[in-house]
Amino acid sequence: MTGDRIAAGVLAATGTVVALAALLSAVARRIGQPPVLGQVIAGIALGPSLLGQLPSDPSARLVPDETLPYLAVLGQVALVLFMFSVGYELDTALLRRQGAAVTAVSLAALAVPLLVGVGLGVLVLHLGEAPAGGPQGWVFPLYLAVALSITAMPVLSSIIRDKGLAGTVPGTVATASAALTDVVGWLLLAGVVALAGPAARRPAELMALLLCYLLAMLVLARPALRITVRAGGLRDGLRDGPLVALALLSGWATTALGLHAVFGAFLAGLLMPRRPDGTPDPELRSWTERTGGLLLPVFFIATGWSVDIRGLDGGDVPLLAALLVSAVAVKLGGCTLAARLGGRPWRESLVIGALMNTRGLTELIALNVGKQAGLLDDRWYTLLVCVAVVTTAMTGPLLSWIRWPVPPREPDRPPTAVERIPGP
Repeated sequence: MTGDRIAAGVLAATGTVVALAALLSAVARRIGQPPVLGQVIAGIALGPSLLGQLPSDPSARLVPDETLPYLAVLGQVALVLFMFSVGYELDTALLRRQGAAVTAVSLAALAVPLLVGVGLGVLVLHLGEAPAGGPQGWVFPLYLAVALSITAMPVLSSIIRDKGLAGTVPGTVATASAALTDVVGWLLLAGVVALAGPAARRPAELMALLLCYLLAMLVLARPALRITVRAGGLRDGLRDGPLVALALLSGWATTALGLHAVFGAFLAGLLMPRRPDGTPDPELRSWTERTGGLLLPVFFIATGWSVDIRGLDGGDVPLLAALLVSAVAVKLGGCTLAARLGGRPWRESLVIGALMNTRGLTELIALNVGKQAGLLDDRWYTLLVCVAVVTTAMTGPLLSWIRWPVPPREPDRPPTAVERIPGP
């Protein structure tokens, strides 16, 4: 395809995927699911799993293969800007007040999945169900452990916004815990991939470069932002450029280190100057939210395109059930208990556990990395994709069952029978 035809194909594909994602998001909302799940399903539906099975393969006409790399880049930019807004909207004052809960949940979100994942991986190896052609030894159990520890920050943040949990204690604890655990998870994933083949960078070198990046953000980027704010640069026509540049360059830095760009973008937003009380500026908050969410469906489409669920058969049902039970137990159960031990009430603890059980597209990224490294075959890739989608779809019904947030009642009337029922 020529340059003009590729540009036309990208424009048409972008319009198609955004429209379909909007339609399925509305359907998801109507049936009580978070709209972001509709975007995930849209990405899978447009790919080989559904639309690609129809005669003459309509998916190839709607989204030609030549446009996929460009859509992937466009989706990545949208995701970076979106995660920048997520980091900026985080209430740092509330985060400091909930330090005990964040620490407990983060430890549980890492330790429990790692232990259970390694045990399950060893059992899979013993039963001869390991991925075909994969590396021998402990590499696959370690990879499975990391995969079970993933929490989808972008999907989780969208659910928090849609459910009215932004700024609440459960929303803040879950977001901060997901950020901490996923940063460690990506580091562990890099180590596991290094064990599977030739490593481009030694672990010690990676840690040193990561430390340099963090110091640069704290010593150089944050003071520069404060100076710009005092000078009024982020409140006039100079606002857009510095913010976009900071988000993209920070995402590039973490990508160069072997992490995902979302963590650099999240950290850049977290370091943004706030009001004296620790709350974000409403004007900047509105701008970053609109900019990041505008083309976010393109990321879900570009990433979900590689999902293919045709390879499963009836014999895979027990294995899929075991993976689902393990995934839910380690995240929902472990994080709920950890939040309760961290001092949160049971209702809030259940909300935190339900949110941390969300895996979504972040896990799909980790699965793509594993597949490219030879850690997963097509069968295992499909199984773990199903786990990611199901655990994400569980979040909405779980939050409704927990009945959070509790609807306020008027003070001049007694509570109804439903309101008198204690939460689970």
